[in-house]
Amino acid sequence: MTAAAPTRPPASTRTVSPAVHVFEHRWLSYRRTFRASIFSSFLSPVLFLTAMGLGLGTYVDAGDSAALGGVSYLQFLAPGLLAATAMQSAAFESTFPIMAGILWNRVFHAMAATPISVRDIAVGNLAWMAARLTMISAVFTLVIVAFGAAASPTIVFAIPAAVLTGMAFAAPIAAFSTTQSTPNKFNAIFRFGILPLFLFSGTFYPISTLPQPLQVIAWLTPLFHGVELTRALSLGTVSQDPLAAVVDIAYLSIMFAIGVVALFRLLEKRMVPK
Repeated sequence: MTAAAPTRPPASTRTVSPAVHVFEHRWLSYRRTFRASIFSSFLSPVLFLTAMGLGLGTYVDAGDSAALGGVSYLQFLAPGLLAATAMQSAAFESTFPIMAGILWNRVFHAMAATPISVRDIAVGNLAWMAARLTMISAVFTLVIVAFGAAASPTIVFAIPAAVLTGMAFAAPIAAFSTTQSTPNKFNAIFRFGILPLFLFSGTFYPISTLPQPLQVIAWLTPLFHGVELTRALSLGTVSQDPLAAVVDIAYLSIMFAIGVVALFRLLEKRMVPK
């Protein structure tokens, strides 16, 4: 005798979205493992900021600062590292945890056997990624302020800008993760995708110093737009070119929206085979 499929209550009778329970699961899991992520999420970027911003930065500042817009190298670097850290954290959160939920511990299948829908699972995971990025970005921004690298109070808006940057990566990568049966291709994402973007998307130096073809490629990457947006907010230069900020936000939002649609469809296809 087969068990009846779980029925979902009408939307009008629900008091809490089922996606909240998915978010709660991710939060409870993080509470048990957060110590392992402290270095990669918080201490590593701080060490990078110290070594590159204060160490190397003293030599950069001794030269011509015109290429940096007349600001110190620390002020130039810090918001770029904020956006890059959000990208790296988002890439991790949208790879192994997604595969674990589908294949290793199959918790997504357990959730789908309840009134939680596959779309709720996707939304709950995306909400957790956004919350995680908010925590990381807020702490990193406090460090930037403590280092004296914030040139404007508008740096507070760099937090949501960094979160948007991370989500522009998280949603598409999570969609890709739903199609994988092994984590082998995740190494390629980090090695040939995340690392080159970290180095060549304007985090450490203006892309104007790159050859013209590479400048075009860099402009097409989400991280470049995230770096430009967070840097403009940190330096208080958004008003000098508001159209550029609008383009950055639109580009990142479109990338996120495409990733969300792909995640909904691919996760549904993976978990509810026809």
